[in-house]
Amino acid sequence: MKKIISLIMNILIIIFGIIGTYMMFTFKGDGAGLTASGFQNFKFFTVLSNELCAVAAIAYIVFYFIKKEFPIVLKLMATSAVGLTFIVIAAFLAPMYPTLNLYEGGNLWFHLILPLTAMVEFVLLDIPESKGNKIPFRYTFYSASFALIYGICYLANILINGIGVWPDTNDWYGFLNWGYPIGLCIFGFIVLMNWLMAVLLRLGNMLVN
Repeated sequence: MKKIISLIMNILIIIFGIIGTYMMFTFKGDGAGLTASGFQNFKFFTVLSNELCAVAAIAYIVFYFIKKEFPIVLKLMATSAVGLTFIVIAAFLAPMYPTLNLYEGGNLWFHLILPLTAMVEFVLLDIPESKGNKIPFRYTFYSASFALIYGICYLANILINGIGVWPDTNDWYGFLNWGYPIGLCIFGFIVLMNWLMAVLLRLGNMLVN
Protein backbone atom coordinates (compact mmCIF):
# COMPACT_ATOMS: atom_id res chain seq x y z
CA MET A 1 0.00 0.00 0.00
CA LYS A 2 2.84 2.41 0.86
CA LYS A 3 4.45 1.74 -2.51
CA ILE A 4 1.18 2.56 -4.26
CA ILE A 5 0.90 5.78 -2.25
CA SER A 6 4.49 6.69 -3.18
CA LEU A 7 3.75 5.96 -6.83
CA ILE A 8 0.69 8.22 -6.79
CA MET A 9 2.56 11.00 -4.98
CA ASN A 10 5.44 10.82 -7.45
CA ILE A 11 2.95 11.17 -10.29
CA LEU A 12 1.55 14.24 -8.52
CA ILE A 13 5.07 15.67 -8.13
CA ILE A 14 5.57 15.34 -11.88
CA ILE A 15 2.22 16.99 -12.60
CA PHE A 16 2.98 19.82 -10.17
CA GLY A 17 6.40 20.24 -11.79
CA ILE A 18 4.83 20.50 -15.24
CA ILE A 19 2.29 23.07 -14.01
CA GLY A 20 4.97 25.13 -12.27
CA THR A 21 7.28 24.98 -15.28
CA TYR A 22 4.50 26.02 -17.68
CA MET A 23 3.53 28.96 -15.49
CA MET A 24 7.18 29.91 -15.11
CA PHE A 25 7.77 30.00 -18.86
CA THR A 26 4.57 31.91 -19.61
CA PHE A 27 5.24 34.53 -16.91
CA LYS A 28 6.61 37.74 -18.41
CA GLY A 29 9.02 39.02 -15.79
CA ASP A 30 11.32 41.99 -16.38
CA GLY A 31 14.43 40.05 -15.39
CA ALA A 32 15.11 42.25 -12.38
CA GLY A 33 15.46 41.09 -8.79
CA LEU A 34 13.53 37.89 -8.19
CA THR A 35 11.68 37.97 -11.52
CA ALA A 36 12.72 36.41 -14.80
CA SER A 37 11.31 35.11 -18.07
CA GLY A 38 11.73 31.77 -19.83
CA PHE A 39 15.07 30.03 -19.45
CA GLN A 40 16.36 32.85 -17.23
CA ASN A 41 14.36 31.26 -14.42
CA PHE A 42 16.93 28.49 -14.26
CA LYS A 43 19.27 30.83 -12.40
CA PHE A 44 17.09 30.39 -9.32
CA PHE A 45 17.71 27.62 -6.78
CA THR A 46 13.94 27.25 -6.45
CA VAL A 47 13.52 26.28 -10.09
CA LEU A 48 16.56 23.98 -10.20
CA SER A 49 15.54 22.15 -7.03
CA ASN A 50 11.96 21.65 -8.19
CA GLU A 51 13.05 20.44 -11.62
CA LEU A 52 15.47 18.01 -9.95
CA CYS A 53 12.62 16.78 -7.76
CA ALA A 54 10.41 16.19 -10.81
CA VAL A 55 13.26 14.32 -12.57
CA ALA A 56 13.76 12.17 -9.46
CA ALA A 57 10.03 11.40 -9.46
CA ILE A 58 10.20 10.34 -13.12
CA ALA A 59 13.19 8.13 -12.34
CA TYR A 60 11.35 6.61 -9.37
CA ILE A 61 8.39 5.65 -11.57
CA VAL A 62 10.68 4.14 -14.22
CA PHE A 63 12.53 2.07 -11.62
CA TYR A 64 9.19 1.05 -10.09
CA PHE A 65 7.88 -0.43 -13.33
CA ILE A 66 11.12 -2.12 -14.37
CA LYS A 67 11.31 -3.51 -10.80
CA LYS A 68 14.80 -2.21 -10.10
CA GLU A 69 16.09 -0.74 -6.87
CA PHE A 70 15.81 3.04 -6.95
CA PRO A 71 18.86 5.14 -5.92
CA ILE A 72 17.55 6.60 -2.67
CA VAL A 73 20.34 9.18 -2.55
CA LEU A 74 18.81 10.92 -5.60
CA LYS A 75 15.46 11.16 -3.81
CA LEU A 76 17.07 12.50 -0.65
CA MET A 77 19.09 15.08 -2.57
CA ALA A 78 16.07 16.29 -4.55
CA THR A 79 13.70 16.35 -1.57
CA SER A 80 16.12 18.09 0.78
CA ALA A 81 16.71 20.70 -1.94
CA VAL A 82 13.00 21.55 -2.32
CA GLY A 83 12.67 21.36 1.47
CA LEU A 84 15.43 23.98 1.69
CA THR A 85 13.56 26.06 -0.88
CA PHE A 86 10.41 25.88 1.24
CA ILE A 87 12.26 26.96 4.40
CA VAL A 88 14.31 29.76 2.81
CA ILE A 89 11.25 31.28 1.12
CA ALA A 90 9.05 31.07 4.21
CA ALA A 91 11.63 32.15 6.79
CA PHE A 92 13.98 34.45 4.86
CA LEU A 93 13.00 35.71 1.41
CA ALA A 94 9.27 36.31 1.99
CA PRO A 95 9.93 38.51 5.07
CA MET A 96 12.91 40.16 3.29
CA TYR A 97 10.83 41.10 0.24
CA PRO A 98 7.33 41.79 1.65
CA THR A 99 6.23 43.63 -1.51
CA LEU A 100 6.76 40.52 -3.64
CA ASN A 101 4.13 37.80 -3.53
CA LEU A 102 6.32 34.71 -3.50
CA TYR A 103 3.30 32.39 -3.44
CA GLU A 104 1.57 33.37 -6.67
CA GLY A 105 1.65 31.87 -10.15
CA GLY A 106 4.33 29.26 -10.67
CA ASN A 107 5.85 30.16 -7.30
CA LEU A 108 2.80 28.72 -5.54
CA TRP A 109 3.71 25.31 -6.99
CA PHE A 110 7.49 25.63 -6.64
CA HIS A 111 7.61 27.35 -3.24
CA LEU A 112 4.81 25.49 -1.48
CA ILE A 113 2.77 22.71 -3.12
CA LEU A 114 5.50 20.61 -4.74
CA PRO A 115 7.98 20.89 -1.82
CA LEU A 116 5.36 19.87 0.75
CA THR A 117 4.21 16.95 -1.42
CA ALA A 118 7.79 15.79 -1.97
CA MET A 119 8.65 15.92 1.75
CA VAL A 120 5.57 13.92 2.75
CA GLU A 121 6.28 11.40 -0.02
CA PHE A 122 9.87 10.95 1.14
CA VAL A 123 8.89 10.35 4.76
CA LEU A 124 6.53 7.58 3.59
CA LEU A 125 9.07 6.10 1.16
CA ASP A 126 9.98 2.42 1.57
CA ILE A 127 13.72 1.86 1.90
CA PRO A 128 15.01 -1.36 0.26
CA GLU A 129 16.34 -4.25 2.32
CA SER A 130 19.74 -3.86 0.67
CA LYS A 131 20.06 -0.64 2.69
CA GLY A 132 18.86 -2.38 5.84
CA ASN A 133 15.55 -0.54 5.42
CA LYS A 134 17.42 2.57 6.55
CA ILE A 135 18.99 5.43 4.61
CA PRO A 136 22.79 5.53 5.12
CA PHE A 137 23.73 8.64 7.08
CA ARG A 138 26.45 9.54 4.57
CA TYR A 139 23.70 10.26 2.04
CA THR A 140 22.82 13.39 4.00
CA PHE A 141 26.24 14.85 3.17
CA TYR A 142 25.84 13.99 -0.50
CA SER A 143 22.52 15.84 -0.45
CA ALA A 144 24.09 19.04 0.90
CA SER A 145 26.34 19.17 -2.17
CA PHE A 146 23.43 20.55 -4.24
CA ALA A 147 23.32 23.82 -2.29
CA LEU A 148 27.13 23.90 -2.14
CA ILE A 149 27.51 23.61 -5.92
CA TYR A 150 24.80 26.22 -6.48
CA GLY A 151 26.50 28.61 -4.05
CA ILE A 152 29.87 28.19 -5.77
CA CYS A 153 28.32 28.94 -9.18
CA TYR A 154 26.38 31.90 -7.74
CA LEU A 155 29.52 33.48 -6.30
CA ALA A 156 31.60 32.67 -9.38
CA ASN A 157 29.09 34.51 -11.57
CA ILE A 158 29.33 37.57 -9.32
CA LEU A 159 33.14 37.50 -9.24
CA ILE A 160 33.28 37.24 -13.05
CA ASN A 161 30.47 39.64 -13.98
CA GLY A 162 30.22 41.86 -10.90
CA ILE A 163 27.32 42.42 -8.53
CA GLY A 164 25.62 45.12 -10.60
CA VAL A 165 23.14 47.70 -9.33
CA TRP A 166 19.69 46.80 -8.02
CA PRO A 167 17.33 45.83 -9.56
CA ASP A 168 19.63 44.72 -12.41
CA THR A 169 21.97 42.63 -10.28
CA ASN A 170 23.72 39.26 -10.33
CA ASP A 171 23.12 39.02 -6.59
CA TRP A 172 19.41 38.44 -7.17
CA TYR A 173 18.88 37.05 -3.67
CA GLY A 174 20.60 40.03 -2.04
CA PHE A 175 22.90 37.81 0.04
CA LEU A 176 25.82 40.23 -0.44
CA ASN A 177 23.90 43.32 0.67
CA TRP A 178 25.99 43.31 3.85
CA GLY A 179 29.31 42.54 2.15
CA TYR A 180 31.17 39.40 1.15
CA PRO A 181 31.98 38.13 4.69
CA ILE A 182 28.30 38.13 5.69
CA GLY A 183 27.32 36.76 2.27
CA LEU A 184 29.74 33.85 2.63
CA CYS A 185 28.36 33.16 6.09
CA ILE A 186 24.84 33.11 4.65
CA PHE A 187 25.89 30.64 1.96
CA GLY A 188 27.59 28.46 4.55
CA PHE A 189 24.43 28.54 6.66
CA ILE A 190 22.31 27.57 3.65
CA VAL A 191 24.54 24.56 2.93
CA LEU A 192 24.21 23.61 6.59
CA MET A 193 20.43 23.96 6.32
CA ASN A 194 20.45 21.73 3.25
CA TRP A 195 22.28 19.07 5.25
CA LEU A 196 19.99 19.48 8.26
CA MET A 197 16.95 19.15 6.00
CA ALA A 198 18.37 15.86 4.69
CA VAL A 199 18.98 14.71 8.27
CA LEU A 200 15.40 15.57 9.27
CA LEU A 201 13.94 13.81 6.23
CA ARG A 202 16.03 10.72 6.98
CA LEU A 203 14.88 10.82 10.62
CA GLY A 204 11.25 11.25 9.59
CA ASN A 205 11.49 8.27 7.26
CA MET A 206 13.04 6.13 10.00
CA LEU A 207 10.33 7.06 12.49
CA VAL A 208 7.50 6.29 10.08
CA ASN A 209 9.03 3.06 8.82
